[in-house]
Amino acid sequence: MGPSFRFCFANVFKSALSNEVNLVMIKMEDRATVLLEALPYIQRFHGKVIVIKLGGAVMEKEKQRDLMLKDIVLLNFVGMKTVLVHGGGPEITEEMRKMGKEPKFIHGLRITDEETIDILHRVLVGKINKEIVLGINKHGGRAVGISGIDGNFIKARKILYKTTTRTGREIEVDLGFVGEVESINPTVINYLVGTGYIPVISPVGIDDEGHSLNINADVVAAEIAAAMRAKKLILLTNVPGVLRDPNNESTLIPRLTVQEAEKLIQEGVIKKGMIPKVEACIRAVNSGVERAHIINGNVPHALLLEILTESGIGTMIERGQ
Repeated sequence: MGPSFRFCFANVFKSALSNEVNLVMIKMEDRATVLLEALPYIQRFHGKVIVIKLGGAVMEKEKQRDLMLKDIVLLNFVGMKTVLVHGGGPEITEEMRKMGKEPKFIHGLRITDEETIDILHRVLVGKINKEIVLGINKHGGRAVGISGIDGNFIKARKILYKTTTRTGREIEVDLGFVGEVESINPTVINYLVGTGYIPVISPVGIDDEGHSLNINADVVAAEIAAAMRAKKLILLTNVPGVLRDPNNESTLIPRLTVQEAEKLIQEGVIKKGMIPKVEACIRAVNSGVERAHIINGNVPHALLLEILTESGIGTMIERGQ
């Protein structure tokens, strides 16, 4: 191999190496830019409480759930006090059917008899809660699973549901062990987040007679956010947010004031299953939570996109003027 060939080979290798280094540098700059974009949001929410509600439909996809729990751990490590409330409706329904029990709902509320509340405890408080705790701990977080009956921190009262028959007569329907939040004592949760733990909360409360009551998870998340004076409430669901046309994702409404959201409910733009979610956000914001968000939990890293970027995703509800 002559000197001229070695010289030529060296120049080609040098050129190739230089191009590769340039590509690496560009990628590194892109990563640095992303990190710098997140910095002001990390500063803004450092030490603040962020309440996250994880919907049952979102949790059905194991890989996506794992990504989400990893994001929660990251937020916790950069100094945010994350509190997680979870649902589990689909799994409860599946378990009921396995036992030959057909689920019954009235306006989205599950009729909960003694057998159903036992199933709920086993699936929601037991299986689902512990799976989330294990997932967070796997990624280096420190999660503690509790329900509202632990330490009596969610006091509840039974819902007396009233409806109107076709003839116009008002009747009262017994939903069984279904409740609404009477009060939240956040002492136990404040202790956990204050010592670096991530509370994972099952939405079950306790009434004055010592009965456990099934409560809507969106409502529980909103009430906890209000009681803890959270900076944000984030509802992770399986839809992009509030849509003007439920069949057209391009009609997403990215920002609403409380007044605008209430008007859309009255006009019937917000309907069905989206009503309790929006009402929970309104309740939280009116109680002092700075902003509430409804976002699609099936989007990879949805939480990071919502909290640590300028544009965010989904629908944000705030107090307004």
